[in-house]
Amino acid sequence: MAHAKNHDYHILPPSVWPFMAAVSAFIMLFGGVLFMHGSGPWMMLIGLTGVLYVMFGWWADVVKESRVGDHTPVVAIGLRYGFIMFIMSEVMFFAAWFWSFFKHAIFPMEDYFGTAYVRPDIVPVDAWHLPLMNTLILLCSGAAVTWAHHALVHENNRKDLINGLALGIILGIAFTALQIYEYAHLVHEGWTFGGDVFYANFFMATGFHGFHVLIGTIFLIVCLIRAMRGDFTPERHIGFEAAAWYWHFVDVVWLFLFFAVYVWGQ
Repeated sequence: MAHAKNHDYHILPPSVWPFMAAVSAFIMLFGGVLFMHGSGPWMMLIGLTGVLYVMFGWWADVVKESRVGDHTPVVAIGLRYGFIMFIMSEVMFFAAWFWSFFKHAIFPMEDYFGTAYVRPDIVPVDAWHLPLMNTLILLCSGAAVTWAHHALVHENNRKDLINGLALGIILGIAFTALQIYEYAHLVHEGWTFGGDVFYANFFMATGFHGFHVLIGTIFLIVCLIRAMRGDFTPERHIGFEAAAWYWHFVDVVWLFLFFAVYVWGQ
């Protein structure tokens, strides 16, 4: 049960999580470099396991802090601002790929020998079939998350909160499955993950977005589990609010990708 605080700020007790996060991330990065140079993936996988364990344990502690009332109004504002800054960093990450895509599409540079860039023969992707279907699926998923948020904040309706989250998760999984199918088809048609700036930009931009969809889906699954356990109230739901913001960010990025890469870029 939450208890009243006589101060606005939560003083964190000593925690091992930051140290474990740094060590695990270093092991994962170092192992990834070794893996790219011909070694086995085991060190990278050990580091990844450590990172996942830290994420679970650290965020579980944050949930416990919320339940005992440590997230005062000032702390809640700080958590929201922190997540907004994180989303802004993600915006700049995708801005780099859009910049690269448009730059090479509009003004491809010549190499040092004066040979102009020749775009490869590309099997075009019909934007109005599978990509459009995926766009509608992701938008419907965003609408489901909005429904869940409205049910919690304005109606305190836990049943619709759970149903909206479940529907959003199902649609997110469907998006990922269709993107995997699309990639398999493109590779079968001769597309490669490297060797040309068009291929590189396409797969990096859409692939990283797909990775964000996967992360967002996990985010929503955690919120669904917490909602089924009785967490979240109309006044206290920062975790779910962050998940909703992240999911809508993923929606908006996909709209820009759809019109830029699939409609304009083909």
